[in-house]
Amino acid sequence: MNWTEHVSVDPNVCHGKTCIRGTRVLVSVVLDNLAAGVSPAEIVRSYPSLQPDDVGAAIAYAAELARERIVPTPLAGAA
Repeated sequence: MNWTEHVSVDPNVCHGKTCIRGTRVLVSVVLDNLAAGVSPAEIVRSYPSLQPDDVGAAIAYAAELARERIVPTPLAGAA
């Protein structure tokens, strides 16, 4: 999956937030839906401008960010 073919940032679209290319659907919205347990098929039904590959691209984009950035998390076993 080459997420760069599906994900774009344009300062004139959605205030420059990362969107699925050619739509106004934020990548974060796709990821939030997945995190809430919504199936990829249901996401595509809810956002008709999306294609199934767009959901995979959002996941691939998030994986790329996770490799590039460390987000502090609680230590294991910490109260």
